[in-house]
Amino acid sequence: MRKITVLAVLVLLTVTIAVQRGRGQNQPAPSITDTKIVTSSELATLVAGTPKDRNGNATFIRLAPYNVNMEHRIMGQAASVHETEAELFFVVEGTGTLVTGGKLKEEKRTNAENLSGSAIEGGVSKKVSKGDWIMVPAGVPHQFPSVDAGGLTLMSLHLPKKVS
Repeated sequence: MRKITVLAVLVLLTVTIAVQRGRGQNQPAPSITDTKIVTSSELATLVAGTPKDRNGNATFIRLAPYNVNMEHRIMGQAASVHETEAELFFVVEGTGTLVTGGKLKEEKRTNAENLSGSAIEGGVSKKVSKGDWIMVPAGVPHQFPSVDAGGLTLMSLHLPKKVS
């Protein structure tokens, strides 16, 4: 757990440095007015507003090219592969099963950079719960096929391989 947390922090710091270097010398650094804080009560309100009979999600922080999303799941979801982005998850609440690796079943192209499938063959299953950090590299199939009673609330951040 400690190694995963350290790895996640290092990745976020690396991305932050890369974004700042790519900003150019003539562009000002973001001011405090650009800072976005989402309180735990605001996140709870966002989660409470999701449908009770199906999975829901919402973007709650935008800083191009990054979006931080809340994903609330009450049931499993299709598998996916993001070919040009890694995906960082933080488990806000609940428990569920994550499958990574392997091969997509019934693979189809969702858009230019993403594939989806009904499930994953040959992947590795792990139980995830509140407080866990998960980094899924670009090109790796992943799926939350099941969630436990009460649902699973995740924060997700897509991290492009190349920031322009």
